[in-house]
Amino acid sequence: MIVSRLAALCLFVLLAACGRPVSNWHATDISGAMPALKFSLTRANDDSAVQAPDYRGKIAILYFGYTHCPDICPATLANLSDAIQKLGPRANDVRVLFVTVDPNRDTPQILRSYVKSFAPQIDGLRGTDDQLIDVARRYRVIYSVAPDSPGHAYEVMHSAAVFFFDRNGRARLVTTKTDDIAGVAADVRQLLDM
Repeated sequence: MIVSRLAALCLFVLLAACGRPVSNWHATDISGAMPALKFSLTRANDDSAVQAPDYRGKIAILYFGYTHCPDICPATLANLSDAIQKLGPRANDVRVLFVTVDPNRDTPQILRSYVKSFAPQIDGLRGTDDQLIDVARRYRVIYSVAPDSPGHAYEVMHSAAVFFFDRNGRARLVTTKTDDIAGVAADVRQLLDM
């Protein structure tokens, strides 16, 4: 009798495990592994000071780059824009936070014009050196800027991670590839539904 109850209990546990929802994220789930959204920067779109709480209630997508980037940055922003447009009216609940790692060249006007060319849901953010170092360190983003010098052209390097935060500012997903536009849109849709 005890053996049959134990067998029934084991069968119940196994069946319950089979019924658990399986994560079907396209990006990597980082829930609980990264800190919540936190920063203090200036939004180039309207020259206003912004902090992470200003984006509560929206899905925030954080990406570091620069406007003079010849390939990766514009491709990433174009892919994110296309994914957001697939959401229809729900796109209003999403913001892409494009943080420039090259604020010396990315003036507010240049940054404002750059992000405007992609989608209205993209906010161009910039800050002082200390503010930028703080937010980059928080999300383990590496970047470097080497101005022109004899024999070397101006050079900017940065990591390509794209972070997704839920409506409460919790880090949920990360990816370095945004070319699966349908997959990005599906992930954002799931975050919107949470």
